[in-house]
Amino acid sequence: MSLAGLIPTDISINAAIAICAIAFVSATARGFSGFGSALIFMPLASSIAAPRLVAALLLIIDFVAAAPLIPNAWKQADRKATAVMVSGALVGVPLGTYFLSRLDPVTTRWIISAFVVALLMLLASGWRYRGKDHPVLSVGIGGLSGFCSGLAQTGGPPIVGYWLGRPIAPLIARANILLFFAASDFFSAVSYGWTGLITGDAIRFSFLVGPVYGIGVAFGVALFGRASEALFRVICYILIAAAVIIGLPALDGVLR
Repeated sequence: MSLAGLIPTDISINAAIAICAIAFVSATARGFSGFGSALIFMPLASSIAAPRLVAALLLIIDFVAAAPLIPNAWKQADRKATAVMVSGALVGVPLGTYFLSRLDPVTTRWIISAFVVALLMLLASGWRYRGKDHPVLSVGIGGLSGFCSGLAQTGGPPIVGYWLGRPIAPLIARANILLFFAASDFFSAVSYGWTGLITGDAIRFSFLVGPVYGIGVAFGVALFGRASEALFRVICYILIAAAVIIGLPALDGVLR
């Protein structure tokens, strides 16, 4: 199949190139700092193509990229604590998917923009939950993250803010996060498949965008240690904020 055959018919070659460029930038941010890919990718890519398509595209790419990390995460994670949080995602993901499948694209983009602004503020604040571990709270955070993932694949910040603030070893916290998102991505894949969001177009397009995303992650990892992490985090925050502004539906007549 030619490269042109991987691009959905309603997306121009220039738009496909732009989405690949966005994927590279967002993946570089993730490779270096461990966060920010969806918060950059979703506002910008959904201003070029349908939010349903780009959410499914990002899910497929992330699902494949994260798969090799699951076995070690399973061994190292606190599986009982993670399972409690996953139970919230079991409700939140289908709910977010329902809204993604039902809302019109412009409304979805406005919601994505609002979500990303809120999550950016959460990240920039440096918030970490340092209170007691309550099952109800864990389920609630898992549900919120799942809803964000189902709607726009942006469920990272609540989970990261919670687990990194717990009095547990960083290795276990990282494994918990990876294991949670493995389950959340699985729920998203089932929900997206059930509602028809995972289409042939999304799968084929992932064969074009996915390798670019992978190169971006590798590039970001290579940069790690060569620049100040604090400086790069600020750059990531600026990129996320710029992505939100550029992707606002209100600017469609000006920028697109």
